[in-house]
Amino acid sequence: MTTDQHKEELRFLREEIEMLMGERQSLLRTAGAAAVFVAQLDSSALPEETYAVADMLAHALNALPEDTLKDALESVRSELESQTAPAAAGDKDG
Repeated sequence: MTTDQHKEELRFLREEIEMLMGERQSLLRTAGAAAVFVAQLDSSALPEETYAVADMLAHALNALPEDTLKDALESVRSELESQTAPAAAGDKDG
C-alpha cells in the first residue's frame, strides 16, 4: 500500500467514524427523550390501543446497558433543565 493510499484510507475511516459518532449522538438523544417520556407517562391515561407499543418502548429502554442509558439521559438533561427552569421559576412566583 502506498503512502497516498494509506492517507486516503485513513481519511475515509475518520469520516466514517465522525458520521457514526453523529448518529450515536442522535440515537442517544432519542433514547434519552423516550426514557424521560416513559418515566413521566401516566399509563392509566394511555388509550388501550397504545399499550403494546408503550410496552415495547419500555422494554427496549430497559434492555439498554446502564452506561448507555446514563449517556442518553445526560444528552437531554441540559435541554430539559432549560425548558423546565422557567416553569419552576413561575411556580415560585405564584
